[in-house]
Amino acid sequence: MSDHRYQTARLPDFQPQDDELLAEVLQGLSRSPKQLPPKLFYDETGSQLFEQITQLPEYYLTRTEVGIMKQHAGEMVELAGKDVSLIEFGSGSSLKTRILLDHLQRPAAYVPVDISRDHLMEAAAALAHEFPDVEVLPVHADFTQTFKLPDPAIAPRRNLVYFPGSTIGNFELPEAVSLLKVIAGIAGFNGAALVGVDLRKDRDVLESAYNDSAGITAQFNLNLLSRINNELDADFDRAAFRHLAVYDHEAGRIEMRLVSLRHQTVNVAGQPVEFEKNEFIVTEYSHKYDREEFEALADQAGLKVVRVWTDAEDLFSVQYLEVP
Repeated sequence: MSDHRYQTARLPDFQPQDDELLAEVLQGLSRSPKQLPPKLFYDETGSQLFEQITQLPEYYLTRTEVGIMKQHAGEMVELAGKDVSLIEFGSGSSLKTRILLDHLQRPAAYVPVDISRDHLMEAAAALAHEFPDVEVLPVHADFTQTFKLPDPAIAPRRNLVYFPGSTIGNFELPEAVSLLKVIAGIAGFNGAALVGVDLRKDRDVLESAYNDSAGITAQFNLNLLSRINNELDADFDRAAFRHLAVYDHEAGRIEMRLVSLRHQTVNVAGQPVEFEKNEFIVTEYSHKYDREEFEALADQAGLKVVRVWTDAEDLFSVQYLEVP
């Protein structure tokens, strides 16, 4: 019997404490415009809603990226080589991860890293069952901060950090560079990364993807307020806010917003926060890049873009980067 060593009792936990999260939320709500970190989306409910979003007809990103992975995974793993440790930032449903694991030759380990503990453990358990010869070592962490990798039983020849889904676009440019530096640090000497990068395109395509007709993205956005209520002793009234996503062409990004429908005061852990009518909270940026823009971003983080795969319509890209 194979020993994949998946043990929940040994789960490394680097999740920020509630007081750290509260300070981050209060700081964001004191800005103009108000802003909340997108990592707050991903409690268990948020993670489930996001999986629904990926199936929506307007949301081109996931099916396009999956198509790229299915067509080019063989080329990706050929670049990575044998005996790699696959480290995934944001484990999600692991659909794309399965494609990689199916193609990797003798993977040393699979290390999913996610901020949603329950979702992480479910995904890790499913993959441990499906790939019994691969050691699965989940890490509960905010991957925007450095964390210690668990030691696999078999020493890998290379760390391959996998960051799918265009999540790199959620960060403003200085923060994106910082995150790419974290990726370079986790990859380490002789390491590499596969990063999903959404490309610039028509405004209508983008705004439809983030304002779906079924209203699932609106539920996903509003769930962030429910999480703050539940975890930080707040009293947001979800019915007093509406979801809106707009494209800023000059900045090259979608802005997800929660717009206040009236003048109101919200209390967060006893701290009052005033909202004017039509004032909004920015809950997520989703930057879109052309190839040259992302190559320059990676270069600032000490990473070199080696290969880029796209779909036929140039909607999305998967990029292979190396630590020089």
